[in-house]
Amino acid sequence: MTEARALYKEAFSHYVENRIDEAIAGYRRATEADPELAIAWNGLAMALEKQGDLDGAIAAAERLIALEPDDVLAHTCLSRFYQRKGMIPEAEEEQARAAQLQAKAGH
Repeated sequence: MTEARALYKEAFSHYVENRIDEAIAGYRRATEADPELAIAWNGLAMALEKQGDLDGAIAAAERLIALEPDDVLAHTCLSRFYQRKGMIPEAEEEQARAAQLQAKAGH
């Protein structure tokens, strides 16, 4: 297991235990160790949202989508973050993108 994956797993444990500040710190360490580790960006986005940092969650989700542009759930999460922030046109655009990807995957 790579150092980044080990850091991710530790951060995820903190997240599950609702130790959000520690989870965020761990996810940040994981993304620094491997900026291409998409699952760590996903975890960071979820933890930041849970903490109430929607701007941070949006930035992490955007990075995740840059790494995995065809990830339906990443687009869905970003849509949800935009919606919570009141960015309705952006939310609708991301939801439409998720639906397109879902339809494409079904064929």
